[in-house]
Amino acid sequence: MVAEQIGVAGLGTIGKEVVRRLAEGIPGCQLAGVASRDTEKAHTFLREEGIDVPLVELASLVPLSDVVVECLPPDLLTAIAEPMLKEGKEVVVLSVGALLDSPHLLDLAREYGGRLIVPTGALLGLDAVGAAAEGIVHSIKITSRKPVKGLVGAPFLGQNMLSIEDITVPQLLFSGTAREAIVGFPANLNVAVALGLAGIGVDDTQVEIWADPDISRNTHRVEVDADAATFMMTIENVPSENPRTGLITALSVVSLLRKRHAPLVVGS
Repeated sequence: MVAEQIGVAGLGTIGKEVVRRLAEGIPGCQLAGVASRDTEKAHTFLREEGIDVPLVELASLVPLSDVVVECLPPDLLTAIAEPMLKEGKEVVVLSVGALLDSPHLLDLAREYGGRLIVPTGALLGLDAVGAAAEGIVHSIKITSRKPVKGLVGAPFLGQNMLSIEDITVPQLLFSGTAREAIVGFPANLNVAVALGLAGIGVDDTQVEIWADPDISRNTHRVEVDADAATFMMTIENVPSENPRTGLITALSVVSLLRKRHAPLVVGS
């Protein structure tokens, strides 16, 4: 079997872990190249990890890769997704919220035979949500509770002149749709957009966002009411070195890559 060539765009918390796992070995996958805006830090990381792989400009990652794992700031998604899709290739999208501002990417995927793949990420149960959505779904709601430091700096806070650094009790910051949530919390609510895309859409998926000084984990509770089933799911994610990102997000990408060539795949 010829190994699938995997490129990684971005060497933040998620990108580094994906690169490590690919370098260690994932059956059917080979680390083809890495792109990073900060080449000095990228060189240091690769050297310290003992990983010998091309470090290239973003555009140069396209000819090296069959699949690119996108771990970039949201405004750079199209810079890698457009050329990959035009080559009929695949992009694993972590900046899920940015897809809402770039609907043409789906058109490109259809036209050229490429694919946009959204991993489960920091959420859970997207397979169950997708299955329920094959029937009639009455409502889907996600309640996200995060430690204060994971929400500081969100545009919504500045726009509404909210200061949360010194709160002593949980505070509801936002209630609305997934589409509205990702605008105000672009680094925090990709999970809500993924939930919307898996289910009944981002305009009908309800979101609450809480800042909670008493917790240390990013917590998401999903409630689904459908004809096929009514279910609730809660996940408490251990933050990575980036407080906005859970450790499980990178591992979700690794699991996705491992399933691509596995002889047994569990879960839809």
